[in-house]
Amino acid sequence: VQLQASGGGLVQAGGSLRLSCAASGSTFSTRAVGWYRQAPGKQRELVAQISKGGSTYYADSVKGRFTISRDNAKNTVYLQMNRLKPEDTAVYYCEMALYWGQGTQVTVSS
Repeated sequence: VQLQASGGGLVQAGGSLRLSCAASGSTFSTRAVGWYRQAPGKQRELVAQISKGGSTYYADSVKGRFTISRDNAKNTVYLQMNRLKPEDTAVYYCEMALYWGQGTQVTVSS
């Protein structure tokens, strides 16, 4: 399994970004996928997760601002991030079945 995360960048506070996590392999549709983030000096934390059936979980800090979705036909999970805050600045990683993508940097300027 290989995961390729993309879509990060520099955005002003209040702006939006959409992250993508493209997975290889035929088991994608049977797996839950999570987005995590790690800010400098902090532990990696779970931001959002989507089950194989489409059920979702969000950390309290992003509820109402972030939306996770999946397209099984494209083997891709998305994280739509709206109303971004400087504290959302981190490297964002996707994870599936204990496999990790390489991370994509999100920087939110104030």
